[in-house]
Amino acid sequence: LTQISSLSLGIIDFLISQHPIARVLREHLVFKIAPMLNPDGVYLGNYRCSLMGFDLNRHWLDPSPWAHPTLHGVKQLIIQMYNDPKTSLEFYIDIHAHSTMMNGFMYGNIFEDEERFQRQAIFPKLLCQNAEDFSYSSTSFNRDAVKAGTGRRFLGGLLDHTSYCYTLEVSFYSYIIGGTTAAVPYTE
Repeated sequence: LTQISSLSLGIIDFLISQHPIARVLREHLVFKIAPMLNPDGVYLGNYRCSLMGFDLNRHWLDPSPWAHPTLHGVKQLIIQMYNDPKTSLEFYIDIHAHSTMMNGFMYGNIFEDEERFQRQAIFPKLLCQNAEDFSYSSTSFNRDAVKAGTGRRFLGGLLDHTSYCYTLEVSFYSYIIGGTTAAVPYTE
């Protein structure tokens, strides 16, 4: 398993567990989880590209049903949910492994509305308080042009002001616990 596969499995295992927090979450929220958008690329050992050589996280603007079928399907589902007046789409989190930085951290969108920006910063701050390997100081909020085709950027522009879109990055290798300099390797 890759780090991200292990993380995704851990999230799913927690959400279906009998933990009191998991129960409350299930009572109040519906989770839609696509555990992997790049199964063919991962099978081939690619850490970023699909079988056809596409970085799927750069094709959210116009995914092809032929060349990017998983991405196309997930995008269609999200748009369908967004257009359903009975559905409130509140969070989108895209999970990736990072090849150079350590720890877990997030990328978020930046908005002109200061209150919306401050609300968006709450979730990464909560992660930092509750996960020793998460770094809020490595988290950044931006709207770089090169990220325009990512899920976070595309959906941040599509969904309304009550939705929060993030990319959660987790180091391929290790994390540093606050106040130390020793790297702790991820073992699962």
